[in-house]
Amino acid sequence: MSSVPGTPSAQAPMGAKITALGCYVPPRVLTNHDLEKLVDTSDEWILQRVGIRERRIAPPEMATSDMAVLAACAALSQRGINGSDIEAILLCTVTPDMMFPSTACLVQNRIGAKGAWGFDLVAACSGFVYGLTTAAHLVIAGAHKKVLVIGADTMSRIIDYTDRSTCVLFGDGAGAMLIEPAQPGEGFLGFLNEIDGSGGEYLKMPAGGSRKPASAETVANREHFVKQEGQQVFKYAVTKMYEVCKSLLERHGMTAQDIKLLIPHQANLRIIRNAAERLGLREDQVVINIDRYGNTTAATVPLAARDAVESGRLAKGDLVMFAAVGAGYTVGANLWRWEY
Repeated sequence: MSSVPGTPSAQAPMGAKITALGCYVPPRVLTNHDLEKLVDTSDEWILQRVGIRERRIAPPEMATSDMAVLAACAALSQRGINGSDIEAILLCTVTPDMMFPSTACLVQNRIGAKGAWGFDLVAACSGFVYGLTTAAHLVIAGAHKKVLVIGADTMSRIIDYTDRSTCVLFGDGAGAMLIEPAQPGEGFLGFLNEIDGSGGEYLKMPAGGSRKPASAETVANREHFVKQEGQQVFKYAVTKMYEVCKSLLERHGMTAQDIKLLIPHQANLRIIRNAAERLGLREDQVVINIDRYGNTTAATVPLAARDAVESGRLAKGDLVMFAAVGAGYTVGANLWRWEY
């Protein structure tokens, strides 16, 4: 006997798995050489410091929900289902179309997910990892059978292209994964997430909320753009990326050699390599595509997973770890058995 969506079943599923993946990036490419014309920087400096060659930029008429819809539709098409089959939508973003309604509502309407519920999840660069954690538990609890997790950010809209410390880092993009019930031992194996609000001052957008509503003064002071104290963020991310991965593996009696791939948030090549080296991972165990997309915030993990699948590095049965550190600070890692 099937249960009503939203009502835990007496025979709740014992697991949750990823059954589809769809992504979208805008066609426009912004290269390091393009940025050399805007600010005092160079292709060599950007490559050495962060490992980025180019990033994608959305056209003026495209908002976060537009990219999210395209990624969601790609995932639905891959699975061979319609929007009406989706029961919940978790939209991970720090660049919503507007403060309200939520971007999840806009996406729900456009993909035809009638009867679904959802919300925007704000965890910055850790957003998609947090979204996967939440979706997995909704499915494991028996509340839903099809949960769509979307990471989408139009970072170019909140980047100051006169600030060379931040404008070289970010790009636009979206990715979506479908989470469905699984058998024991399949799919989701565990997570370790945490926040540390003491670091909130080091990476933020100062104005636009209730603390500093938009005004002529906040606009003139350029407070509606990302502000970052790079060294503080770098030090924290280097340490926590390693620590969260190591702790999650230990919880499950594993070592780095047990996983097929680490798919980390793509913020800085040096952060990724440092964490991988400390974990004892080989180069072929780490997915890196920051050179082509930059930091797309909540979209980096699904974009990197897509690239891993398309290149044949990630296949059914592989053990994969997703990990991220972001503004807040937010930190998270998930262990999954890849199931499609």
